[in-house]
Amino acid sequence: MISLADIIAARDRIRPSIVRTPLARSAGLSALTGGDVRLKLENLQFTGSFKARGALNRLLGLSDSERARGVIAASAGNHAQGVAAHATRLGIKSTIVMPVGTPLIKVTRTQGYGADVVLFGESYDDAYAHACELMERSGAVYIHAYDDDAIMAGQGTIGLEILEDMGDVDDIVVPIGGGGLIAGIGVAVKAQRPQTRIIGVEAAVLPSMQAAMQAGQPVRLEAARTLAEGIAVRRVGDRPLEACKQVVDQLVTVEDDEIARAIVFLLESEKTVAEGAGAAAVAAVLAERVDLKGRRVALLVCGGNIDVNVLSRIIERGLVESGRLARLSVFVPDRPGALADALATVASSRANVVEVHHERAFLAGRLGQVRVDMVVETRGAEHAAELVEALRLRGFEPVPTR
Repeated sequence: MISLADIIAARDRIRPSIVRTPLARSAGLSALTGGDVRLKLENLQFTGSFKARGALNRLLGLSDSERARGVIAASAGNHAQGVAAHATRLGIKSTIVMPVGTPLIKVTRTQGYGADVVLFGESYDDAYAHACELMERSGAVYIHAYDDDAIMAGQGTIGLEILEDMGDVDDIVVPIGGGGLIAGIGVAVKAQRPQTRIIGVEAAVLPSMQAAMQAGQPVRLEAARTLAEGIAVRRVGDRPLEACKQVVDQLVTVEDDEIARAIVFLLESEKTVAEGAGAAAVAAVLAERVDLKGRRVALLVCGGNIDVNVLSRIIERGLVESGRLARLSVFVPDRPGALADALATVASSRANVVEVHHERAFLAGRLGQVRVDMVVETRGAEHAAELVEALRLRGFEPVPTR
């Protein structure tokens, strides 16, 4: 198991090439929880994720002969970018195997950092198995994403920074995939401040650390899809598990809709972009999985590499969930000016029409009526309800459809 000395050595080793990310106070989360909540913004790391720390620490430990053979890794994206960027900078050839469904932004950025990218399989496990085959054939050195002491020590440098910025931190909330991140942070923090709680957050569909803790050994779960693809790991690492048994105080899970809500919250309230895995800790707090009242807390926003198309869909879904984007079907008289009257009522209610569709021919309703389907922007659920009532008072028949 890694030690505090290993993590301090890693910090000294990687410091010249790693961004020391801020621990920024969140006024919104502090008000919601009644605690003093800070965000450790690893999404501002130059590769967009904490993974660059561990990858660099591992690469710097390679011998000259190992560097000459090149490196290979399997990753859903963030570890890939960390390995690729630093390997290229150090003059080491890198090959990265990524699942076919990896977000395009992660694939293109990994290629942009200079790696040879191979897309294979539907999951991280498929990519990992293929990477091992390629390693056997090529003789390249495998750089594991989490089940490696040097990787964990590199990730643990985040814990050192949190303590430097917030020495009396009560809780640190960390997303969990393979376990390397929380293991490294936990070892770094518990060695210096054992009373600090280390809380892990997993995707509800893949609680691999919870399963491993209960069984006392890693357990392979059935594959599942999640918005938090960066922590969609079916089996945690052996090394991280041994550390987590000693340093993790609590494990919680979050659903995909809660993660989506957290992504929107971070965009709107904190002006920062997080991917699904990166928003998991914030999702746990917003969903009240942990009690932070009166406590000083650091939440890890561990990555920000999210596909813009996915982000667009999440924002739209978030607007619907909050009532700021509503869909109505309004039955209006089939006469000139009726549609204009309905739209004028929407305008007078200070709502904004985004889409409108006028249906007559295929309407299953009374003759003399048409249905107008509208998507409108409102200030929230209460405003949407006021709009429905305004339409009703004007003699129309609105039907909220969501």
